[in-house]
Amino acid sequence: MAVVTVVGRPNVGKSSLFNRIVGRRAAIVDDLPGVTRDRLYGETEWNGRRFYVVDTGGIVFEEDLPFAPGVFAQVRSAIEESDVILFVIDGRNGPNSVDGEIASLLRKSRVPILVVCNKIDDPVHEKEMYEAYGLGFEQVFPVSAMHGRNVEDLLDAVVSLLPEPGSEEEVEEPEISVALIGRPNVGKSSILNALLGEERSLVSPIPGTTRDAIDSLVDIGGVLYRFIDTAGLRRKSRVDSDVEYYSNLRSFEAIDRCHVAVLVMEGGETATDQDKRLAGRVLDRGKGLVLVVNKWDLAPKREALGDEMRKFLKNEFTFAAHAPTVFVSAKTGRNLHKIPEHVAVVHANRRRRISTSELNRLLRDLMAFERLPSDGSGRFLKIYYCAQVRTAPPTFAFFVNDPNIVTQQFHRHVEKQLRQLACFDGVPLRIHWRKSERKE
Repeated sequence: MAVVTVVGRPNVGKSSLFNRIVGRRAAIVDDLPGVTRDRLYGETEWNGRRFYVVDTGGIVFEEDLPFAPGVFAQVRSAIEESDVILFVIDGRNGPNSVDGEIASLLRKSRVPILVVCNKIDDPVHEKEMYEAYGLGFEQVFPVSAMHGRNVEDLLDAVVSLLPEPGSEEEVEEPEISVALIGRPNVGKSSILNALLGEERSLVSPIPGTTRDAIDSLVDIGGVLYRFIDTAGLRRKSRVDSDVEYYSNLRSFEAIDRCHVAVLVMEGGETATDQDKRLAGRVLDRGKGLVLVVNKWDLAPKREALGDEMRKFLKNEFTFAAHAPTVFVSAKTGRNLHKIPEHVAVVHANRRRRISTSELNRLLRDLMAFERLPSDGSGRFLKIYYCAQVRTAPPTFAFFVNDPNIVTQQFHRHVEKQLRQLACFDGVPLRIHWRKSERKE
């Protein structure tokens, strides 16, 4: 997805604008300058376009102030990452010398810049915005982030500048894109280097060595893979540097553009809350998922350990129990060849299409279900027909008399039946219930 970054000096209302755009109070808003230090990002939608919004710290050019060099470095990263930048100034007081220096910095980029004159709470003050044109940018918007005034016009302009979205149906690509994701220091880069057979990613025992998402193309068994090695993801409360913050954003973007994500965990600490959140994000994005437990060479030598671990992971990842699991050692090379093998299978499963005849058979079986859901008044669910409407991920539409009658239990039952019809290991299934106009 596209990235829209909010920049400006301290205390001009950047976090208030961020909160207004994402529609929730995600950023801390305070009258004290410099409140925002950890960077925040959110996802939002406007006029049918989804994009990331990034809140940044206030820019100052005095190096002796705490956090100033880090914030300044972060803003440079923001410029490189962004598709649109919202340059926020205090509209009531007009631009000052710091705003002028920020404008000089932004003019060196090729990113579209929209100047946001914040704190224009009333139309009578709009004339004060004209001073902002002296910063050298064409588009200036007088807004009140606190009250939402003119924010809609600003978002219309933002969406008009975003790059054209890709087609909803994925274009067939010659390679399989694979994102290596996971917490820091679980061995993602080591696994990548072992698969590539060369030192393409920096390997270090220090957590957080990898900062950027790195693409590497490799042919394995006649199949072309594009591996995306990403920075380790930690809980947001533990993101303790500007560079690491943007590494996390790149990692989420890597999930968005991959076909299959390989979630790497450490044998001594698996199925953490962060691991589960990552797996959930992968499936929510409609991507394939392979679970990899690394450093298996350090595990106790016990015959039943593998079976016990598989059972444990299925219980912990109940929402992803269908995902294949591989136990590997990047150090010794054990089972590494199974990673691309499973990725290829999951990629094929994600693009699998069930024939109409098989779906009709499923429909007959469902109608023979002992007791279909009802609305409590004696009116039972009726399923008229079903169809697979797309792949990547496989998506099915069931046309019924009343979608409100469908229960979560019955929804899960239908998903289970679909998974028994064909191999959908490692991929999420989308099931939509649609009201049919057919008369009962």
